[in-house]
Amino acid sequence: MNKTLKIILGVVGSLIVFSAILIVIPRTREAITWRANDLMVSIRSWLNPPESVNVGIGSQKTHDLQATLLAMQPTNTPVNTLAPTRLQNTATPAVTNTPLPTPHPTAFKLEGVKYFTQKGFFNYCAPANLAMAMSYWGWAGKIEDVGNGVKPNPVDKNVMPYELANYARDVVGLGAVERVGGSPELIKRFISAGYPVLVEKGVILTDIHNKKSWMGHYQVVTGFDDNKGVFIAQDSYLRPNLEEPYDVFLKDWRSFNYTYIILYKPEKEAEVMAMLGPDADETANFRNAFALASNEVNGLTGSDQFFAWYNIGTNLVKLQDFGGAADAYDQAYAIYDTLPKELESRPYRILWYQTGPYFAYYYMGRYQDVVNLATNNSINMVLDDQPALEESFYWRGMARHELGEVQGGIDDMNKAIEYHAGFPPAVQALQTWGVNP
Repeated sequence: MNKTLKIILGVVGSLIVFSAILIVIPRTREAITWRANDLMVSIRSWLNPPESVNVGIGSQKTHDLQATLLAMQPTNTPVNTLAPTRLQNTATPAVTNTPLPTPHPTAFKLEGVKYFTQKGFFNYCAPANLAMAMSYWGWAGKIEDVGNGVKPNPVDKNVMPYELANYARDVVGLGAVERVGGSPELIKRFISAGYPVLVEKGVILTDIHNKKSWMGHYQVVTGFDDNKGVFIAQDSYLRPNLEEPYDVFLKDWRSFNYTYIILYKPEKEAEVMAMLGPDADETANFRNAFALASNEVNGLTGSDQFFAWYNIGTNLVKLQDFGGAADAYDQAYAIYDTLPKELESRPYRILWYQTGPYFAYYYMGRYQDVVNLATNNSINMVLDDQPALEESFYWRGMARHELGEVQGGIDDMNKAIEYHAGFPPAVQALQTWGVNP
């Protein structure tokens, strides 16, 4: 063996040993793994751009919008369903006839919210914002405590609003009410009365792969200024005391059915319910939100109109009118497929956050549509190796089982449990099918 070859082999051997040593060091191993995963995501995104994937099940009919909306008026017929979500049954608060508070001031800002950033954590928007909202009421824990509670699996892609409300109630002992169909006036009313408002919105942000795209986002709203026309929000991704113009805020909020959460001391429950007025009753709240979306849809275009139709479907699902909901989602998806095929225009992640179409299509017997949505427009949209979307696996499993794909259904339920240990709906489904979870 000549000297040159010996040198080359020596260098290669040293590099192998050095690389092995680096991989053994935890922090270095994590950095190498992250870089490798990021490269894989970039390759997959290039090969199969998520923004180019159509839904393909939207209604192709020409509809008279007014006639369609009239036909979609929610029914009062209850539907017996399985327990497909982690919703906790809570008593519906009594509706009071207490008049709503007097008009709010033109500007107001709450103090006492401790700012938490989600940076430095993976997908920690929900824990950070819940921590901020609870800090106002005296909670003094760590953001990791909240994260471990609401997303025990660190790769979880989403935390639902009811999971935040349940944590505040069950773990911290606060009162919590989650509602939809909110308005700027409602936010101002609560802030003026001393209550921060936790909202869920859709925003265009730069993701971890340095691409701007639509995604779900929480914020804690702590102030407003009518003279400037802005809300003041504690934004865990951007900065504290972020000023957002009312019109921008409303547009972003629409994409999540104007969802909001009010936290409060238990002794303040009567006051909170009085301030909610008719929306203290959950059924009335969904009906009011349905009316709001129906009034909006005619005057909107593009993605805004898509979200309005989607909201109509979501509110009808909550009212257990699955036929009307399916029609509304058909309308929404027909619009989706006409949107520009770019990340900033298409909300391709929406099923990660809002799973109403699964309910509607499943209970209308459209099982293949459920499978297609869960596979093509949810699970396959996750470009890393961790599609931690237990709801999508659950619904695909339910639909596959109905289609006679028994083992496929079982596999999906086990995958749901893998990503969310003990996920109650999946456990129940397996037990119903005679399978030990």
